[in-house]
Order: sequence, then structure tokens, then C-alpha cells
Amino acid sequence: MQVDLLQKKTPLTIKEDENVELLLKDLCFSYGDIDVLKHIEMTLDEPKLISIIGPNGVGKSTLIHCINKILSPTGGCVLINGVDNKEVSYKDLAKIMGYVPYTTSNTFPISVTDAVLMGRHPHSGRNITDQDLRIVFETLELLEIDDLANRSLNELSAGQLQKVVLAKGIAQQPRILLLDEPTSNLDIKHQMNVTKLLKSVSEEKQMMVIMICHDLNIAAKYSDAVIIMHDGGIFAIGSPSEVITPENIETVYGVKCKVIDDLGRPHIILRDETETC
Repeated sequence: MQVDLLQKKTPLTIKEDENVELLLKDLCFSYGDIDVLKHIEMTLDEPKLISIIGPNGVGKSTLIHCINKILSPTGGCVLINGVDNKEVSYKDLAKIMGYVPYTTSNTFPISVTDAVLMGRHPHSGRNITDQDLRIVFETLELLEIDDLANRSLNELSAGQLQKVVLAKGIAQQPRILLLDEPTSNLDIKHQMNVTKLLKSVSEEKQMMVIMICHDLNIAAKYSDAVIIMHDGGIFAIGSPSEVITPENIETVYGVKCKVIDDLGRPHIILRDETETC
């Protein structure tokens, strides 16, 4: 790690009107002898909402962690506009890539405003500007949690905390936003509202939003594209209608289902062993 810190990093700057391309080339990751990601090839190059689905343990979080440099691939590479993310400093990467982790119950007694302001650090450092504050309060209003601005994080419910962590990622104003189950602690109504919001953010802010999602019908309803993972690889990628099919769900999840059309989007009805489709 000490050598890595001393190495000169490659600058990565993307103009506001420049498109962002995320390219994964033969990406692999292993824990010892256990292969988690196996030779993943994928190109994403449009501002859209992309959902990653698949059973537990197929490598969804590991994939995101390789993209944002939390983990170093054991093979292959992650390229952002042709630049290997290993050659980019964490500070430069944070200016264009945000990450919202799976919410933890471990919180610090700081205010919601201060927590969301941390998302501005890659751009402003310690010098908080009026623009930073404006972006923070606009984001709090966007997520309808501006009434929590002066509350302490350790006073919030799990659902409120989830929205604060999400606000921090949006306030960072990245070109690529990675989210690990961003609606996990929310009820059905707020799951729909937040996912719909992420879709509108991707369109209005020209942002590539990539989220891990376990609710297949939420993913189908709002995503522009769906990636389904299986056995450490990409099993299928495409529009919700192309990816979310009875055959794919049975192969990947091992369950039977019926898929119906709902306003042009697939909707899954699960079947158990005693039922027929």
C-alpha cells in the first residue's frame, strides 16, 4: 500500500458534455482458491438506471467493489473512458464515481447536514462553499428529508438513515453512482419512490446509476437495463423484458414463475412446486 501511495497516478477528467464509458475487460476476482468473479466482459456507456440482480453469493457486491477500487481485481481490469481505475487516484475517482453502501447500524452523532456535506469533499475538500450547502439542501429536499437537516444520525430510523446515505451519494454529483441495495430498509411505497427518483436523477443529471436490487419487480418497473448474474458471471444483460424471463429466473434462481406484461414492463408472479404456470 505504501508503494501505491507513492506512485504517480493518471489524471482522469471528464468534461460535463462528455459521455462516460465504463468498460470491464476479462474481470476476475478470487478469495484464495474461491473464484467470485469469472471473466466478466461488459460495456456501459449511457446515463441510465441499471439494476444488478441475482441470488445471494453470485458476486454482485464484489463486482461493484472492483469498479470503485474497494477491491483490486485478481485478473482483468476496469476502464473508465479508457483509463484503468488502478491508475486513478482515489480523490480523482471520487469526483466522478459515487458509492452508496448497504446501510449499517453503526452511526456517528453528527448532523444529517454534516453527513451529506461529506459527499462534497472530493470537490471542495475542507473549504465548504455556499454552492456546497445549496447542493446539500437541494438534495435533502429532493429526498423529502429536509426536515431532518439538524437531526443527529444516531436519532434516525433505519429508513431515514438509508435516505441520508443516499443523499450523500447524490450530493457528490458523480457521473457514475453505485448503490448496494439502496432500498433495503424502506417500505414498499418508499422503495418505489426512491427507485423512481434514481431513474429521474439518471436522466436529469446525465448520471449512470448502477444499483444492486433484490426486488425483481421494482427492478423491472423502473430500470432502463438489467444485469442478471449467475455463478460469478454475467448471465444476461439487456432491457427488463429481455432479461427478466421465466427461463432466466428458473435457471438463475431455481424457482418457477410466470411473467406478465404490465404497461410494457415484465411483472413476475412466483410459483412454488405445487403450482403450475
